[in-house]
Amino acid sequence: MHPLHPPLTWPRRHWLATVAAGFGGVAFKALAAEEAAGTTRPPHFPARAKRVVFLCMEGGPSHVDSFDHKPALVRHAGTAIGRGRVPSAKLLAPRWEFRQRGESGLWISDLFPEIAAHADKLCLVNSMRTDVPNHPPAFLQMHTGMSTAVRPSLGAWVTYGLGSTNANLPGFVTISPPPASGGPANYGSGFLPASFQATKIGGAGGRLGGGEAGVSNIANPALSRTEQRNQIDFIQSLNRRAVEEGAEAAAVEGLIAAHELAFRMQDTLPEALDVAGESAATAALYGLDDEATADFARQCLMARRLLERGVRFVEVCHGGWDQHRNLAAEHERHARAVDRPIAGLLADLDAHGLLADTLVVWGGEFGRTPYGQTDDGRDHNHQGYTTWFAGGGVKSGHVHGATDEFGMEAVEAPVHVHDWHATILHLLGLDHTRLTFRHAGREMRLTDTKGHVVEEIVA
Repeated sequence: MHPLHPPLTWPRRHWLATVAAGFGGVAFKALAAEEAAGTTRPPHFPARAKRVVFLCMEGGPSHVDSFDHKPALVRHAGTAIGRGRVPSAKLLAPRWEFRQRGESGLWISDLFPEIAAHADKLCLVNSMRTDVPNHPPAFLQMHTGMSTAVRPSLGAWVTYGLGSTNANLPGFVTISPPPASGGPANYGSGFLPASFQATKIGGAGGRLGGGEAGVSNIANPALSRTEQRNQIDFIQSLNRRAVEEGAEAAAVEGLIAAHELAFRMQDTLPEALDVAGESAATAALYGLDDEATADFARQCLMARRLLERGVRFVEVCHGGWDQHRNLAAEHERHARAVDRPIAGLLADLDAHGLLADTLVVWGGEFGRTPYGQTDDGRDHNHQGYTTWFAGGGVKSGHVHGATDEFGMEAVEAPVHVHDWHATILHLLGLDHTRLTFRHAGREMRLTDTKGHVVEEIVA
């Protein structure tokens, strides 16, 4: 006890300096024990999926041209619909023909012929809804559950809940995330400790670059490994002293964990991202042999290598789907870039025995209107659109929900983004109402006070 003042009258700094040392010691011991034992944490209940790969199509791909078959759009093409931001706009027929695919008979258009060959693996959700028809808030809500505030991303919540099964690799990786539509907020840790934010690989526009295999500053040319270890040990000693002197323990512990992981990653991550050793057959499967598909193919192949090495959540991004005009040419170009690589990823995960417990998620922040802004373009549509799942405990060759006859609005079994998040967490064995973190005086969660699990798509 302080010799002059009883504890309740101690100055705040003295109280923290005296008492926090004990809490900090306990916390650092717990952190050390967790690192020694690995970083896996148990789910709330038996999981159907162990890992996630999110194929993020930034810009709003058109559901009525891809996975949501609307014959009425063909029959009534050219009819003024009198809705939306352009009241005189007319219904625009799909630019690609739809066909029934596989034994399941899922309707998928010729825009994605390679993915269509895997129709019997897919679970289409044709009744998605989100809150805002503008890119930045909708993209942010898709990633964090909120459109107006910086919150932890889906990948950060998943890693916080389950950890990574490889202590030498990050639990959450994002490959070539777009710089717009919220930028780093889409893969940040928000109020969670810094160790749960994504490791970013590659730069904007879907191009890998910025260092070895697209990882900036992965190597330290100025210091040897021993010198780096000594430097980190010194920095960590300062971090621990900061906690003893009153710094917020959780924040400092997050930095400590991030520093240690970055040091270990120098040896492990470049190997995980090196696709050069893959067979010619695998390279061809993904489309590495085609200039049009090579870049996204490399990203998808990196994703598979990261997943099989224990990374919990990998996001692979492809931007540019915002076609208010030139839809036929531009959607064709973007689909060409991703179709074969995604089909290759599905086939390769299956061949490696990973698809059954890997949840594959495809989608953008919203869809597009059934009416045209021009003779060859569509506006944003947040009231009804498509995402799809594969593997990881979802029904295969299945369609959930529906939009109206033109594809404008979800009218049957609508699925809000909060429900989408709750379902992804559920498939990973996490109860979205129990996955919480105390911040600003209350228990925070990804789905806020909303969301329900879409049980109908669970196998």
